[in-house]
Amino acid sequence: MSIRNGLADAIGNTPLIRLNHFSELTGCEILGKAEFMNPGGSVKDRAARAIIDDAERSGRLLPGGTVVEGTAGNTGIGLAHICNLRGYRLVIVMPDNQSPEKYQTIETLGAEVLRVKTVPYSDPNHYQKVARRLAEEIPGAIWANQFDNTANRDTHELTTGPEIWEQTEGRLDAFVTSTGTGGTLGGVSRFLKRQTNHRGRKPLAMLADPQGSSLYHWLRDGELKATGAGSITEGIGIGRVTANLEGAPLDDALHVTDVECVRTVYQLLRGEGLFLGSTSGVNVAAALQVARKLGPGHTIVTILCDTGAKYQSRLFNRKWLAEKGLLEAAGIDQPLAPNLVPPVQIPPREIARVDARLRA
Repeated sequence: MSIRNGLADAIGNTPLIRLNHFSELTGCEILGKAEFMNPGGSVKDRAARAIIDDAERSGRLLPGGTVVEGTAGNTGIGLAHICNLRGYRLVIVMPDNQSPEKYQTIETLGAEVLRVKTVPYSDPNHYQKVARRLAEEIPGAIWANQFDNTANRDTHELTTGPEIWEQTEGRLDAFVTSTGTGGTLGGVSRFLKRQTNHRGRKPLAMLADPQGSSLYHWLRDGELKATGAGSITEGIGIGRVTANLEGAPLDDALHVTDVECVRTVYQLLRGEGLFLGSTSGVNVAAALQVARKLGPGHTIVTILCDTGAKYQSRLFNRKWLAEKGLLEAAGIDQPLAPNLVPPVQIPPREIARVDARLRA
């Protein structure tokens, strides 16, 4: 029997899931690291635990202290779980363009949530900068600073990368994922580039970038320049190079449109039975691009970041998809209806039969 010592010890060691439909489509082994199986429901649990651990070790965070962070949602959820476990107050600053489910979840977990207007990073009222100022003003508070706190990157170098390498038994050709803070990609790429696979090569480390982000051009051309209009994705795709991403040994970048993202999310739902968020859609769409570039017989790993439960009012909502022009990408036929799947029509005779059994 394998018993984890509390919630924090249950973070990590997530399985790799073979994506059968996409693997058979490409002739490659396309594997998803099931980070949605962490206790807080996302890959950000790893960063949350690492940041709190580091603050405790350094003496910056004392018993009964306060943690302040600016987040698009998942890191806030992960921090809320850890802060509840260890008795810290949590203040979360979020931009006002996130899915309602994220605000509700963080508030339900007991954190104080401050919503601020969505502005560019250069604006002093950007949510990350507001969080930093709040931490400076609150006695006994620390700013988690997930974007530039390299405890985030380090935990992926120490845990996520080695887990992937062990699970693939060294038969890994490429790792690809999108990035927000840069922690997952920065840490995993650092670990993988110290390894040699069964072909005698170092695995490729690749960035998946949604439309509207500047990192695709940064990696390919050395210039921070947005690719297309803004994306429907939340928490990934940014306009700067974070401390967690800086210096990461990356081989290439792939651009993923919203159409590709949504199409892949619904293919994962219908073909693989996986109910996942938009970031996972970007990641798997990028893994498909990598598979087509490398050709059959290769093993590619990506990150399945979180479940679709946080995005039901948007990504899995017909009206919202229609407003974004993404109904066709989702494979949902007109006319619009409240539910994605039509109700099952049960024959009256069967209803009568069940009713008779219940009455017997």
